[in-house]
Order: sequence, then structure tokens, then C-alpha cells
Amino acid sequence: MNLEVEVQPPSPYRLPTYGGEDGVMRVEGGVATRLLHVDDCPVLTRAWEPGKGRVALRAEPLDPGSIEAPGDATTRTAGAAELELALERMRFALGVDDDLGEFYRRFRRDPLLGPLLRRRPQLRPRRRPWPWEALAWAVVKQLIESGRAARIQRRMVGRWGARLGAGRDSLRDVPGPGLIAGRAPVELESMGLALKRALALRSVAADVAAGRCDLSEPSADRRLLSVREVGPWTVQCLGLFGRGDPDSLPAGDLIYLKQVGRLARLGRRATVEEVEEFYAPYAPFRGLAGAWLATAA
Repeated sequence: MNLEVEVQPPSPYRLPTYGGEDGVMRVEGGVATRLLHVDDCPVLTRAWEPGKGRVALRAEPLDPGSIEAPGDATTRTAGAAELELALERMRFALGVDDDLGEFYRRFRRDPLLGPLLRRRPQLRPRRRPWPWEALAWAVVKQLIESGRAARIQRRMVGRWGARLGAGRDSLRDVPGPGLIAGRAPVELESMGLALKRALALRSVAADVAAGRCDLSEPSADRRLLSVREVGPWTVQCLGLFGRGDPDSLPAGDLIYLKQVGRLARLGRRATVEEVEEFYAPYAPFRGLAGAWLATAA
């Protein structure tokens, strides 16, 4: 049993044309394909645009025997509930249901944002289907340049991600918190992570896997911030890319520090506080405003 829906996005929309840094989503011929695990059920999701202003999404249950996965991660075939949740999470990740009308109206005459909104109204932050993915990759990206972070992500996916198919055509999923919590720090370090970052990733994974930290709730941030090496930037990335909070701005990101330093003519990189002050007029859409301006930068 497959489940398919068609959506009319309430705001200008275009499917992404590339899969992302970690390589788990593939975009070919106008079709975005992603392997997801809903609980322990493997689901193949696809999204495409059958016509202007229309997006179709399909979820297909997979035979657990077709999935190569570490341990016993895959044991059941997805039913109707799992397929519905898979479509819901991909709709969230792709942003097809986002109504950005108020955002456009408020800032269409803004000297910085206005021209970008008119030129690229279809832009969306690259969200993740599950909050865990946003958190894990934020920890990986801390204090390193994006190319190196992408290589670490791909190594982790290649080593521990569940796989459908073989060779270059295979699809992989992001390894879940239970699996990462069970890795020794030296294993995570071998992927290219600094030891402190490896320990932090393992710690938050253990909390999530044990149910001590519900990443879908902002109340989880306090527990996350108690972990060494997890700071405001990490939970702000979780808010924007994992929960879809349009006001969550990762103000400590290097691109914002450089950008605000240039736009404010500081002659240097801005501080985090200066970035937050610069974006304050864009509340409650600071995260969205940052995504548009960062893309322009």
C-alpha cells in the first residue's frame, strides 16, 4: 500500500534541486527521493512537481529485508500510520505547507530583504525531517568549515546509515540516536570529529534515545545546553532546521559574523551580540531573514 498526496503550497514554491551536504536525499529528474525510518519501519519517500503550484508526495513501505542496517534497527513493515507520518515529516522538511505571506508583506520594502524576496520568493531554509538530524549535524558543524563538516556527515552516513540498494544508486538514512549513543568515542573521532565534539554528540544521542530529551519541544534546550560543547548556536540550528521556528537565528554562525561586519561597516567580524542586534528588527522572522540574506552572501 502506497500513500500519495498532492499539495498546493500557499506561498511561491520550488523543490530543491540538490540533495544536501550529507547525501541522504537524492534529486534527479525533478524528483526528490529520501529513505526514512519511522520508528523501525523503512519508508521510501518521493516528491515532485506535477504542475505549476502543485507538489506531489508519495510514501512507499519497504520490505525490511531489503534494508542493510547496523544491528536490529529495521524489523517491521510500515503501515498506514507510518506512511502518513513519513509524508508529514517530508512536507515539513521541504517546506511545502509554509505560508510566508506575512513575512513577504512585512519585509517586501526592506532595503536588504525586499529585493531578495522579489527575486527568490521560493527560497526555504533546508530543514530536516527529524529534529535529531538537525541536532546531530549542528554538533558536527561546530567550529569547522562547511566542507569538512559535510565530509564528516557523509562518512557517518556511509558507516552507520541504513542502506537501500547497492553501489552508487543506493539510498542511505541518517544514523539514529540509539546507534550513535552506542558508538565508542574513538569510533566517532575516527570520522573526523574532535574528541570533545564526539563526546558531546554521544551524550545528546544517549539522552534522546533514552527519552530524556524530546527535541521537538523547546524545553529540551535547557538539557542540551547542560552538555559540554553544546551552546546557543547548536540549539538555534535545532530550532530553525529541526523545529521550523522562523525566529530561530544561529547568530554565532561564521557567515553572519562576516556578513553583519560588512553590512554594518565595522571593519571586522561582528560579535554574536551585534548579529542579534542587527537582526532584531526582523523578529519574529529572524531565522527566515537570516536564511535569505545568508544565501545572498
